[in-house]
Amino acid sequence: MLSQAYTLCEDGNFIDALKIYDLALKLEPDNVNALIDKGVTLQNLGKIKQAIAYYDKALFIDPKNINALVNKGSSLHTDKKYKDAIKCYDLVLKINKKHAMALAYKGLSLGESGNLVDALKHFKKALSIDHDYDLASISQEMVKELLKSVEKQKSKTR
Repeated sequence: MLSQAYTLCEDGNFIDALKIYDLALKLEPDNVNALIDKGVTLQNLGKIKQAIAYYDKALFIDPKNINALVNKGSSLHTDKKYKDAIKCYDLVLKINKKHAMALAYKGLSLGESGNLVDALKHFKKALSIDHDYDLASISQEMVKELLKSVEKQKSKTR
């Protein structure tokens, strides 16, 4: 049943996927994977607060679930709650300090918070783990350019 919902999501048919997740959760309300996948589907539909609620349900059952934590952090980031997103990523990194996605996502939230130097460190660390991680690579280059721009502005005002 969950694989059918996943396929529907891959095809962009989120509404029908939600119906299948609802059926699955009626049969198995504590199915952590179904809770997380429903959260991801809601997030794809832009229903961020509802998505977070499903991630929280999954985390109530399995507090160290990395997928729930990363996805909750991503939703909080989308909702511009960067400090809360960073807390989620920090929990992931306590469980697995080499989780490239959590490092890169934390870098994004740090960057959005204005902490470009720490953001750059996190992108570099993510790339040291996964050399082909496009998100980290692209974000690292953007932050480097932003830092150069900031330095140019500082030198002009001196």
